[in-house]
Formats: sequence, structure tokens, C-alpha cells
Amino acid sequence: MEAIRPVTRTLLRDRAYAAIRDAIVSGELEPGAVVRDADLAERLGLSRAPVREAFSRLVDEGLLESKPQSYTRVTPVVAADVRDAAAVVGALHELVTRVAVPRLFAADIEAMRAANERFAAAVRAGDVDSALRADDELHDVLVRVSGNRAAAATVVRYTPLIRRLERRRFGEGGNCRSAGLHERLIEACTAGDVTGAVEVTAEIWRGLADLADDVP
Repeated sequence: MEAIRPVTRTLLRDRAYAAIRDAIVSGELEPGAVVRDADLAERLGLSRAPVREAFSRLVDEGLLESKPQSYTRVTPVVAADVRDAAAVVGALHELVTRVAVPRLFAADIEAMRAANERFAAAVRAGDVDSALRADDELHDVLVRVSGNRAAAATVVRYTPLIRRLERRRFGEGGNCRSAGLHERLIEACTAGDVTGAVEVTAEIWRGLADLADDVP
């Protein structure tokens, strides 16, 4: 596995969580796959304790499901879960956009432009991992500038549920979010147009929620 590899001894629980979460989101650990703490602990070069803690967090976040004394496995991609997550994450992105736009500096706008350039290049190259990473970097500028830590934590928690489907659709020949929508968002931010920026943000997240309509 690419994402499941040894990690350093610092912040073991968080590192185990991130590695396993990323493997689930990428499809490396497929829906329905049974995961065992001993196996993953060996692959990560950790004891079983931080892996178990990571499992507990991932169960709480909907990426794993567990039956005591029986199994822990990767959850299927469920349309209702994706729609619910997209509704929550989208609403929070609208909130942070409304707060952040009047606070943006030129350096923040440039960071968004650079992220969108990386996003567009990755989409053209068919590099889904880089595209989604750049997408996160673009929107994270607004989250950071808003200063809303509760919103930031909730976005981090629920975005992986959406990314699983988005990544799968990209792998099947679909496209990630349009760089054109990002450009419209950046233009509104540059102009200090709070209403316009919020409207584009809502459009972006409606598109992601619509992806769930094709889930069997």
C-alpha cells in the first residue's frame, strides 16, 4: 500500500489516523475491506494502541464500521451520507467565505490563484491526488482567514466522506471541480464581493452534493 507505510514516533495516534484515512479516501482500502489493527500496526511500524485509537475516530467519522468482537471494515459509499456531508461542509464554507472575504490580503488572493493553477494542471494531467490537494489548499485559505476553528474542525471531519466519491468519479473519467468556478470565486474575493463569493461557493458545493445522485 502507498499510504500505509511506517511513520515517526511523534503524534502516533494522529499519524495513524491520517494514514488510514487517506488510504480509505484514495480507495487503497476499498469499501467493505476488513481492517485489522495488528496488520496495520505492522505496516505503519506502530504498536496496536494508536491504530486502535485511529479506528475509533474513523468509526465516529463514518469511514469505518465496527461490530465488537467480530470485525472492523471500511464503510460503503452511501449517497445519503455524501449528501449530508456536502450540505454541512458547504454551509460552513459559505460561512467562512462571508467572514473571510473582507479580511483577505493580496498574499491570500495570490495563494488562492496559485492553488487553482496547481488544481487546473493536475486535472489536465489526470492527477486526482494533486487536484484534490490543491482544491483543499485553495479553500483552506478562506477557512484560515475566517479564524473559525469550529468550522475548520468540522470541515476536516466531514470532507473525507465527500472526497471518496469525488475521487472515484474522477477515476472513472469524470472531472474534479471546475477551475472556472474557482476563478470566479477568486475574482469575487479580489473585488471584495462577499455576496458573489458566497454564491459561487454555494454553487461549488451543490455540484458535489449532486455527485451522490449517481451512487447506486
